[in-house]
Amino acid sequence: MTYALHPEAFTRRVDAAVSFVAPRTPAAQVTDSADRARSALPSPTGGPSTSPTAPAPDASTTGAPANGASANASLPLGAAMLAKVPATSRQVLVVEGAGPSSSKATVRYYERRDGWVQVASWKGHVGKSGWASKHREGDLKTPVGVFGLTDAGGRLADPGTKLSYDRSSAFRAPDAGPAFGDSAADSFDYVIAINYNRVKGRSPLDWERPAGVARGGGIWLHVDHDGPTHGCVTIPKSALRYLLGRLQPSQKPVVVMGPAQSL
Repeated sequence: MTYALHPEAFTRRVDAAVSFVAPRTPAAQVTDSADRARSALPSPTGGPSTSPTAPAPDASTTGAPANGASANASLPLGAAMLAKVPATSRQVLVVEGAGPSSSKATVRYYERRDGWVQVASWKGHVGKSGWASKHREGDLKTPVGVFGLTDAGGRLADPGTKLSYDRSSAFRAPDAGPAFGDSAADSFDYVIAINYNRVKGRSPLDWERPAGVARGGGIWLHVDHDGPTHGCVTIPKSALRYLLGRLQPSQKPVVVMGPAQSL
């Protein structure tokens, strides 16, 4: 039997040598895991939203700091977290949680020019139960740490990103109920895979979990709908489009994420 769901819905792996095929499975086999997608069930909203609800990012396209901000020598991170940011990275997304158990977050985008410049920021959400220093399958928490951003995809056509992009109908929003904000039909219109327990260079839908299935996976940046997720990070659709147009593999983009106390 083939599958058509988000990889976090299952503990089964597929052969990495085979190109991705959208899988299907009976609902009884779906696990309660981070940001799973059930293709067989309709969205409770009845359809995608027609426009992003958050304002467009406050971002420069000319290379100058946004709003006249000056460049800083370092990112606004503690020494321990800063040491984990690769020296080669010139594009960094910082996801700062409101608290260890909070699902609310502020997402800031920085670029290294003469120094580090905050180019844009947005409000967003993370896992329903907050943050985990050791994420586990189904814990409804977002992993803390520094992770690469190399691969993207979604239901909609490639908006022009330089990241590898997999357009697929298998990007289906989970039927999560009113307690979550990731069940709208357009939640996975655009996604950027966060390289937590995954093999970079593959579709965000790829199933392989190098650290083992118990450590979870399928952690993405995707469209926000003003509510918590199963473990992913969400920002407005306009912000995702912006990042897809901005992030470049040559700049070694990463995401740094955790509650404020951990950054």
